Amino acid sequence: MDMKLKPAAKKCENIPSGQREPSDQRCKIRGMATSGTPVVSKRQEKGGSHTHLVQFYDDERVLAKNVSHYLGEGLRRGETVVVIATRGHRDAFTGELATQGFEPAEAMREGRLLLLDAGETLAGFMADGQPDRERFENTVGALIRKLRAEAGDEGLRAYGEMVDLLWNAGHSSAAMRLEALWNELLGANGFSLLCAYQIDVFGKEFQIGVLDGVLCAHTHLVSAGANGDLEGAVNDAIEQVLGSRAKGLKLLIKANFRPAWAVVPQGEATVLWLRNNLPDYADEILARARGSYQTSLSGNAN
Repeated sequence: MDMKLKPAAKKCENIPSGQREPSDQRCKIRGMATSGTPVVSKRQEKGGSHTHLVQFYDDERVLAKNVSHYLGEGLRRGETVVVIATRGHRDAFTGELATQGFEPAEAMREGRLLLLDAGETLAGFMADGQPDRERFENTVGALIRKLRAEAGDEGLRAYGEMVDLLWNAGHSSAAMRLEALWNELLGANGFSLLCAYQIDVFGKEFQIGVLDGVLCAHTHLVSAGANGDLEGAVNDAIEQVLGSRAKGLKLLIKANFRPAWAVVPQGEATVLWLRNNLPDYADEILARARGSYQTSLSGNAN
């Protein structure tokens, strides 16, 4: 097993200074979550924070569970909650909120929960295939500033998937432009934002060369392992494929994988490392991990 270790990522430059971790912490695999819930401190969840989380998903059930948990936590804390999503996802999120004991219709009537269509909202500020700063500020920005002022100390949190619409339409540069506009808005107004991309963490798209810009635009990666043990599935697959060499590999990963991003879950960090440094084995390991993960996911759904 011959490996040439590659740099994990360039230093992230597009996160506002208020969102960056100290340099001696950002480049360590610290705070890596094993659950799918956002790794956010109570200080960060308060109204003055500007936390920018990202969720990669392939299974709609995982997305609905994780996003509804994030939204529900906001409602429970008395925050104003904004959702910018497709119709199917809005229905899935409100359905999950109802199973948690919330009353989405009542929250909407009271102005505590606002649901917007991702496609319509996106169309309102696009120009020549790119998000237009002035239009964004006059639409999404104006709404966020209004809601943030009205929320006061209770705070504001938002969920959006307009970047995903752009990304999956092949417009990655436009998606990154939109992430940059969101980060400017976050830095100026102090709220929490969760974005989602329909990207399979076991697939070949989930690798540093493709996603470095996306990861650099966010402060936390939310694990896809909410309802299935992604980390465990990856570790088991490494042992199945590499046998006695697995223990040494895991130590090597911990010693050498120091990404420039903030909080990355252990399972996803290992996948990124495998794709970057062990391409000859990565496909086999991740194919086995996918099968194990999906089995655990189905078991938890029953």
